[in-house]
Amino acid sequence: MVYWMLRGREFANCNCEYGCNCQFGGLPDKGHCQAAFGFAIDEGRHGNIDLAGLNIAAVFRWPGPIHEGQGECAAFVDERATQAQRDALLTIMTGGDTAPMATVFAVFASTITTMHEPSFVPVDFEVDVEGRKGRLRIPGHLEMDGEPIRSPVDGSEIRARIQLPDGFEYEVAEVGSGTSRAIAPMRLDHAASYGQFAYLHLDSHGVVRG
Repeated sequence: MVYWMLRGREFANCNCEYGCNCQFGGLPDKGHCQAAFGFAIDEGRHGNIDLAGLNIAAVFRWPGPIHEGQGECAAFVDERATQAQRDALLTIMTGGDTAPMATVFAVFASTITTMHEPSFVPVDFEVDVEGRKGRLRIPGHLEMDGEPIRSPVDGSEIRARIQLPDGFEYEVAEVGSGTSRAIAPMRLDHAASYGQFAYLHLDSHGVVRG
């Protein structure tokens, strides 16, 4: 197994209400799950291949709860990546070179039945974790926007966090509001739903803690 490590910033948006039951071991509140994900890699490597400065993204859909499988996924890798970097990132994103079920990539990969051919495209991604703000643009494929949750009473920003000491994706996530629209090769469209902003530090063995 080739050792890898990624450290960076994530923005994800699913169709659940704010909070997302899945974060608490529950079932999706719409009965099914669809989600978009973006990740800016600030530091990273796969073996001796440097992955810093690249962006990745994905779109997911499951007809029921994630753990029941039958999922569909499309992966997007920064067009700036070299062939070696592309291969490394796709290995990580599909659960390769990873201890069994140790990361969110490995867990999700185990539930996917339909995996579309990866796209190597411009991935324009910005995310401010503390500010609960994000913007992802992949022309012809995916748009995702995130902002703080607003009070329905006075419009002020509401800040909430989820802490998962034993999680397989993050230790702490900021909760915000997200809107996503995917066009190809998968379609999804949802707005004002669960947005997740987090610093990720993952390696071949899972979340790097502390």
